[in-house]
Amino acid sequence: MTTTTATPPLIKPVPAPEHRRYLLRAFFLLRNYWQLTAGAYGALVGITLLTLATPQFIRWIIDQGIDAGNSRLLTWSVLALLGLTVVRGIFTYLQGRWTEMASQSVAYDLRNSMLERLSHLSFDYHDRTESGQLLSRAMQDVDRIRFLTGRAVLGLVNAVVLLIGTAIALLLMNPKLALLALAAMPILAYQATRFGVRFRPLSLAIQQQMAVLTTRLEQNLRGARIVKAFAQEDKEIERFETENRNWFGLSAEAARLQALNIPLMDLIANASTVFILWYGGSLVINDLITLGDLIAFTTYLGQMAGPVRRFGMIIPAIAQAGASAERVFEILDAESQVQDEPNAQPLPPVQGHLCFEDVSFAYSGSRRVLNSVSFDVKPGQVLALLGPTGSGKSSVINLIPRFYDPSAGRVTIDGHDIRHITQASLRSQIGIVLQESTLFATTIRENIAFGRPDATDEEVIEAAKAAQAHNFIMEMADGYNTEVGERGSTLSGGQRQRMAIARALLKDPRILILDDATASVDTETERLIQKALNRLMEGRTSVIIAQRLSTVRMADLILILERGRVTGAGTHEELLATSSLYQRIYQGQLERA
Repeated sequence: MTTTTATPPLIKPVPAPEHRRYLLRAFFLLRNYWQLTAGAYGALVGITLLTLATPQFIRWIIDQGIDAGNSRLLTWSVLALLGLTVVRGIFTYLQGRWTEMASQSVAYDLRNSMLERLSHLSFDYHDRTESGQLLSRAMQDVDRIRFLTGRAVLGLVNAVVLLIGTAIALLLMNPKLALLALAAMPILAYQATRFGVRFRPLSLAIQQQMAVLTTRLEQNLRGARIVKAFAQEDKEIERFETENRNWFGLSAEAARLQALNIPLMDLIANASTVFILWYGGSLVINDLITLGDLIAFTTYLGQMAGPVRRFGMIIPAIAQAGASAERVFEILDAESQVQDEPNAQPLPPVQGHLCFEDVSFAYSGSRRVLNSVSFDVKPGQVLALLGPTGSGKSSVINLIPRFYDPSAGRVTIDGHDIRHITQASLRSQIGIVLQESTLFATTIRENIAFGRPDATDEEVIEAAKAAQAHNFIMEMADGYNTEVGERGSTLSGGQRQRMAIARALLKDPRILILDDATASVDTETERLIQKALNRLMEGRTSVIIAQRLSTVRMADLILILERGRVTGAGTHEELLATSSLYQRIYQGQLERA
């Protein structure tokens, strides 16, 4: 693979105060697990105290045991030192366990909160956001926040406390030697800060590029059949390799910075050790300090190297976690364009009187797709929508379950403005069968019962029979317990449609939306689907998008849409007499018949 360093994408780094705010907000997610966190930091205190005490204990062993020739004292002292090591090991185990339990709980809560937020955000948000980006944030970014709330901050606190404790111990032992040893600390602090400033925007760019990679991979997996059908495997591989190369270039630059930073900080920290050994050795020779003092001193210096190395690893991790927190909280803070009003009331059981009153609509940042659309559908009637692609048919049906809100005008059901009622109660009385039916990678039974998980087996079977689906289901090896594969890939298009109809039947909605449900199927399958639809539509207010006149002719009201406006309305016979577009559609289908 060519390792050409890619130009990092243009990013706008978060200002430092805002960056710190995201970090603090992520850290305070631990408040729900304060007992575990307090226990972990309590264990840290124990570890730190033992770490600081160990060099002094070694000094005492050398001076009072080895130099004094006291073998009995030496034996018991070494056993005591071993006991301290065991105690420290217990503290380390507890710290690691409690830290991971708390941080994993934070990750668990974050992923649940993200799914809850994404589930409640309106379609407008999902229209603007790629699924690969969301997957990357839910997995990779949350894991970085987990590391931040766990080992990263704990390691940083440990390093700071150990450095301060070691510095105090050194100053108490010998101020001159201590000042010589600590002279490198300001340089280390400067290098750590400088590295963080350079690494933080780079880490954000890496995470953004990883999201791009995830999106590209997700789209290729989802569209695998299309890629193969059009023989575009090599082209898609090339596109993925381009994005992968961009990620590699950014990661290589980050690795270069880290590879330079860690040894540089080690060099700065350990440079003073050489002078300490020289100067401290001369003090021992001149009997100004004991050998135990010098060994304790150098032991403390060795302990300082550990925190310094951790700084080199933790600071990049915290920079990455800050960028991750920004991306995760962006989702959690997102506001849905469609929200329940504070005093929204549940929609009572309805008859199905549907009315559009001078409704206009535009998607975010787009021109209007509906202009002053009005119609009135009585309970139990069938409304058919006809018109060329882009005329606004899909926008009409998206407004009924309030996937979007109108830009102007209002939509009412039984006289209730749907903006004043709760979304859940509205959608519970609406059934939808789309042109491309979505099934989940689970059993046939669970797919049919999706809208009513508490439905009995008898109710599921009855719905499947009414949808003309029972026979083909029973022909499968496991019947209703058959796994349908991702997006129902193991079923034919007609079978998926009939299962979607069964799902709608089981829900027993008062208002039914059908989006070209018989498109792109053979004649026999269309006959079965149409039979199921006729059963489904009985006694329900139905809104149909259809291009086939065999479906449209049964409608009580047909609307002709052109460029977002109603250009014709009436029954089949009325439109044949008044609408030139309807006449052209009718004539075209007669010629194709």
